[in-house]
Amino acid sequence: MPSRRSPLLVAAIGVVVLSLTACAGQTPADPGMPSDEPQTLTVYSGRDAELIDPLMEMFEEQSGIDVEVRYAGTTELAAQLLEEGERTPAQVFLSQDAGALGAVSDAGLFAALPDEITSLVPAEYTSSDGSWVGLTGRARVIAYDSEKYSADQVPGDVLELTEPEWAGKVGIVPSNASFQAFVTALRVSEGEDVARAWLEGLVAGDAPIYASNGELLEAVNSGAVDLGLINHYYWARSEQDPATLRAQLKFGDPGSISALVNVTGVGVLTGAADSAEAAALVEFLVSEEAQTYFREETFEYPLVGDLPGPEGVPAREDLGAPDIDLSDLASLQETVALITEAGLL
Repeated sequence: MPSRRSPLLVAAIGVVVLSLTACAGQTPADPGMPSDEPQTLTVYSGRDAELIDPLMEMFEEQSGIDVEVRYAGTTELAAQLLEEGERTPAQVFLSQDAGALGAVSDAGLFAALPDEITSLVPAEYTSSDGSWVGLTGRARVIAYDSEKYSADQVPGDVLELTEPEWAGKVGIVPSNASFQAFVTALRVSEGEDVARAWLEGLVAGDAPIYASNGELLEAVNSGAVDLGLINHYYWARSEQDPATLRAQLKFGDPGSISALVNVTGVGVLTGAADSAEAAALVEFLVSEEAQTYFREETFEYPLVGDLPGPEGVPAREDLGAPDIDLSDLASLQETVALITEAGLL
């Protein structure tokens, strides 16, 4: 991809240069001149290194800022941030879902992002208070064995998957952050009792449990399990033409919780509120260049501008996502407790 600097990114780097030279007792240099002091940034990422490392390399090349990324599961990192509090070395948190971002935000650990950043993303896909900004959209779907079922035979309402006819036929990944975020959305929209009953129904139906969404998709594609609850992009980024796969996708009924579109997102920790490096990274992540990377490499829905979505899936505006405030998906600990209580973790 072309290497180019956006005006905000150059301005942010210039602030760092000025502050560093001033602290050294020197006359401020031209903002365009490189600084003798190292510019570094510490990022906690709940997204895989395979996906994020190339993006960080692009940012490092453009900005001259060295990025140190600590990788782990999104839920694990959110819990770590809550434990570390203001002592955290992290300056930026990249999350796989809105629930973890909300939990960190509710603890008062995020600095407010500028309006010129948050306004780039449609309100339904970002925080209501400006504490974090959505980066990509990821639709919840049901992967189904097309050699056994047609699309109209597969429920568009996931609550129906606990009916006796689907016992033992629906694979899940309860340890995955996206599954947990969906259960949180179910709790928020339909109530605690409905969410508990759904989880207990999966247990009663002996729902096969998988370690990852990729593993679950492969199980559906090989005929090992009939249905699987996953995110759309695992299918869309298949090495072969997804349309030729045995596993095909059923999108949720428009307007229902089954049509949930969760987001990945980013927030700046309070200790880095004045960090020009952190601001530069966030500005880069909502740039057209980074958004195009997400679409072409992760097959997620871009949230900034009018970039098209990935091939082979409905357009974002046609998904019929439910009217739910993603900022309300913050009660991650309660969700994990509920899933554990049901016997799925």
